Amino acid sequence: MDAVSFAQDIRPLFRDKDLNSMSWAVDLASYDDVKTHAEGIYNRLSRGNMPCDGAWPDDRTALFRRWMDQGYAP
Repeated sequence: MDAVSFAQDIRPLFRDKDLNSMSWAVDLASYDDVKTHAEGIYNRLSRGNMPCDGAWPDDRTALFRRWMDQGYAP
């Protein structure tokens, strides 16, 4: 299984509208912010209530979880 990195794999999943709609709580463009809030972000992604306009496909949510499980590579 390939290593997952924030810059290459995770950051591109968040659209500009996602960054704007969540800016009050977390900076989705910031590695440090996403790492700090990863568990909460994952919980919302897996429940399907993030992003605000519809759930991510399962493969994207699984990629985010894999990034977490692999140690949050930058």
